[in-house]
Parts: sequence; C-alpha cells; structure tokens
Amino acid sequence: MKTLVIELLNNAIDDLDIAEISEALEQPPKPELGDFAFPCFRLAKTMRKAPNLIAEEICEKINADDKRGNSFEKIETKGAYVNFFANKSLFAETVIEKARQDSYGSSSEGNGKTICIDYSSPNVAKNFHVGHLRTTVIGNSLYKIFDKLGYNVERINHLGDWGTQFGKLIVAYKRWGSEEEVKEKGIEELMRLYVLFHDEADKDESLEDEARAWFHKMELGDEEALAIWKWFFDISLEEFKRVYKLMGMEFDHYTGESFYRDKTDDVVKELTEKNLLTDSEGAKIVDLSEYDMAPCLILKKDGSSIYATRDIAAVEYRKKTYDFTKCLYVTGQEQKLHFAQVFKVMELLGNEWAKDSLIHIPYGLVSLSGEKLSTRGGNVIYAEDILKEAINKIREIIDEKNPDLTEEQKEEASRIVGVGSVIFNDLYNQRIKDVSFKWEHITSFEGETGPYVQYTYARCSSILRNIDGFDINSADIDYSVLSDPASTELLKEIDRLEDIIHESAERYEPSVIARYAVDLAQAFNRFYTENRIAVDEEKIRISRCAVTYITRRILRDCLDLLGIGCVEQM
Repeated sequence: MKTLVIELLNNAIDDLDIAEISEALEQPPKPELGDFAFPCFRLAKTMRKAPNLIAEEICEKINADDKRGNSFEKIETKGAYVNFFANKSLFAETVIEKARQDSYGSSSEGNGKTICIDYSSPNVAKNFHVGHLRTTVIGNSLYKIFDKLGYNVERINHLGDWGTQFGKLIVAYKRWGSEEEVKEKGIEELMRLYVLFHDEADKDESLEDEARAWFHKMELGDEEALAIWKWFFDISLEEFKRVYKLMGMEFDHYTGESFYRDKTDDVVKELTEKNLLTDSEGAKIVDLSEYDMAPCLILKKDGSSIYATRDIAAVEYRKKTYDFTKCLYVTGQEQKLHFAQVFKVMELLGNEWAKDSLIHIPYGLVSLSGEKLSTRGGNVIYAEDILKEAINKIREIIDEKNPDLTEEQKEEASRIVGVGSVIFNDLYNQRIKDVSFKWEHITSFEGETGPYVQYTYARCSSILRNIDGFDINSADIDYSVLSDPASTELLKEIDRLEDIIHESAERYEPSVIARYAVDLAQAFNRFYTENRIAVDEEKIRISRCAVTYITRRILRDCLDLLGIGCVEQM
C-alpha cells in the first residue's frame, strides 16, 4: 500500500524523486486523518504556490489516475497535506495473505555471504559479571537477525585468555594460593587472588615486574607457566558455559587471544616488510599520527605481543578462514580507539576491504542502582546472580497470579520469563546508551517490558487453544470483518515486520525489534479489548483468530530475534 502511495505521488509530482517522496511520507497520528499523509510545504518554493493549493492540485491529479483503482476509500486534502485512506478490507487481505506464510520476515539477501560476530569475550579467571551481559545479548541478537536475513553467521567468543594479567595471577597463586583452594572454590578463588595481587602490588611495585616475567615465560612456551594458565582457562570456561546455558546461548568458536599467539610473528614480519613498524623507546609501534590517532603498539619492550597484535592476527585468520563479508566487534565504546587503530593498520597493510568490512559496534555502560561495576576493586555483581534474582522475582509473581500451574510449568515459566526480562531490559535501550537495572521495572508485566510482551504471546496462545478446529492454512477469512480501527492498526504493525528487521540489521540495533515487539503487543491488546474473538458467528471468529495467530507468531519471532524464549502459559 505504501509503495502504491509513493507511485501515485511520483506520477503527480515533477519536483521530487521517489526517494524524496518516500522520506517525506508520514503516518498520521490519528486514524481520522488517514493511513498515509504527504506534506506539501517543501514544494512551495519550487512551485511558487501556497502549500494547501499544491495539496489540492496533487490530490486532483491522483484522483484522476487510473492506477489508484479500488485501493483507497478516498484521497483528500487536509490543509497542506494529501491524505490517503486505504481500502481497509483490501489492506487486510494484502497483509494477511503475506503474513500468514511461515517465511514472513525471512530473507535470502544474505545467501552465500558470511558475517563474523565477535562478542561476549569475558576474561579468563574472572567471573562472568553483569557488565558482560551487554556484549553477550547484543551480539547474540545480531547473530539471530543476520541469520534471519539468510547470512551464514560465525559466532566467535574471543576470550580474554592471554596477556600480562595471567602473569599476575600466576604470581598471586604461587605466593598466596593453593591447589586445594582453587580446586574447591574454582573461579571464586581465582578472583580473590586477582584482587589480592593488585592490593599487594600497590605496596610492592616489584610484583608487576615479576608478573611481566611470568607472562613472557608463557609467550616463550614455558611448560610450568602454560600448565597453570591452561588449568585456570578450563575452570573459567566451565563457569562461562554454565551462564550461557542459563541464557540459552551457544557459540561456534571459543577462539580467544591465545589461539593467535603463534600467528603474531607473521603479523610482525608483514608489518616489517611493508616498513610500517617504528621503534619507540624499545617497543615496536605503527605510527598513526597522520590519521589523528595515537600509535598502535605491536610489541612491548620485552618483545611480548599485545592485544592489538593478536587482534590483527585474528582479522587475517578470519578473512582467510571464513572469507567474511563483514566482521563485527561488539564491545564497549571505551574500545573505540583500539579498534580504529587495528582497522587502520589492516588498511595500511593493503587490505582495501577493511574499510567497509570491519565494524566496531559500541555500547554504553551497565549499572545496578546507578553504581558502575568494577572487577579489579572487588565490587563484582555476577551475571548469574542477576539472572537468578530475576527468575525468583518472576516466580513470586506467577505463584500469586496463577497458582493453578504445575510446579514444572511454574519453574519453566519463571526461568524463561526471568532471563528474558533481563535481556529485554538491555535490548530495549539503544545500545550506545547506558543501562541501569531497576527491578520494579524489569520484572513488571505492564509497560514496555519483556514480561509484558511474553504475557501477550501467552494470551494469544490461550485464545487459540480455546478455539476448536482453527487452522491458519485452511482458514476462510472474511477481510471485511477486519476493517475496524483496532484491526487496521494491528495490521499496520504486522505489515511493518520486514522493514523492522532490515532496519535493525542496517543499524546493528536490536532495540528496533524490541520496541516493535512492544508496539505490536500493545496493538494486539487494544484489538483484543475491542473485538471479541470467541463469538458464535464463524466468519468473524475465524477471521479474528487468523490475526491472533499471525500476531502470536510474529511476537515469538521477535522474541527469538532478541534471544528470548516464550511460554504458552504463565
């Protein structure tokens, strides 16, 4: 319908092209103003007429156009606007016949193309804290969005499992730790040792030198250093996978920084051959002052690699292995400079594709009760604790609101809705904005929340369970039944799905889908309030069931694109 409106306007206007008309087209705030409105103000200068007179002239041309057919009830002017009132029955038919297909919302545009997404990436030997949630849920959602569009997506967990911090941990373990304590307490003990090292290093600076020496041993392949490191790695990965399982997430690759440690020599060799390396007080850098950037450190004074070296090696490995169309990096905005440096070095190495293929996707901070989270200082809030707290709070609400559910149903609903409430709270916000956890909002079943969307899905499921014999594939729909304002507004939301998915992919912005899911849920609840579904008249019942079925499926798809599950009852 929108395409037809644009075509009619394009035929009637000489001074604007299709893209300009599409950009100017509006959706009126009230149904009585039509379904689409075109403002004529910008044409006043070129046509040298008052905007309202221009609107009348355009309206006359369109009403005389044979292409308008029976697609509109009427086309009229409202001041300086040309307002289009769609044929509601025809609009309903167009939307439902498209949306009833199982493939609605999917695309083949990504067929034959690969996207790598580097996300989550917690640091080994540190607990998975709430600050890691943002990169994890944003990255997982982007994976699902691009998968929906037909891309092959490689989910890469670039673990922080290499670097001087492991030298620090080895020093702390050998000085103040024990094998028994680490085996018994696992990552909790490693965290204690990590914090203790920094406390002691503030008093004794020589500990930092000792830590650097141990990491250098790791770089040289020292058996004792690598054995301790591998032990800490295994303990950490087990912890991370438990949290991912709770969140319903998986990865294709756990190739952390250590995976590239034997590939950094080639990076240094290539940079040297292309005369890009410069000595700087004993270290090796790539000078980026020409590009208004600080130098990119490649080798430290002791010859050890740094994360920038390993990131460059990772880009080259991924390009050779996956031949990606794009490689996305989902990290905090504080790493903006780091990735700008790495990407620029890749360009300077002669990789023209790096300009468009390497993309940093930054996000804001996360806090609980307004306090910034810190690992080093010991002020750690574990992600698993946040998720379990949400599950417990949802369980209390379900126990009160629906005590008739079985214990198994309550447990499943609490887990899916609780975890989903935390994920939705994060993704509803634009990723660049900071996120704060406020329990009274996160776990509410009212307002713009995950539980509200999930409850609407469960409501749709309940309605359809109570209608015997309904089958969307064989349903004989009377589209005239769906011409009332509430039905039309719901159908408009349904019709937006494909544009929403594409917009979220183009902007790398899951919040577009989260906000759409709320809009769709609100439109359905208005439809449900104003239109009885379980009525005796079969055509009305079947037609309204069809809209309910489609809404339910789209809500499920939207929640899935956000990495959130659904429950049939709650």
